[in-house]
Amino acid sequence: MTTQNSNHSADHSASLPTNSSTNPLTAAQSQLSSYLHKRMRALATEENGMSTVEYALGTIAAAAFGALLYTVVTGGDITQALTDIIERALNTDV
Repeated sequence: MTTQNSNHSADHSASLPTNSSTNPLTAAQSQLSSYLHKRMRALATEENGMSTVEYALGTIAAAAFGALLYTVVTGGDITQALTDIIERALNTDV
């Protein structure tokens, strides 16, 4: 019975080669995996071109914040509240 099991395992290992040099598909998969791993590492660490996008987004955000601040400050209630604060600060007894 042990002879039969050893023959079966020998046949099984012969049908599925594990050496990449004897199996072109395995070699190609290994090369593809290596290439993809290197490319993903490069994409994760490269910063080329990102500074332009960051500056553009920062500029847009600053312009939007400025427009919002201008709208809030030029509103009637806010202008009156700021004027009252400044008048109280200037009229305080020291």
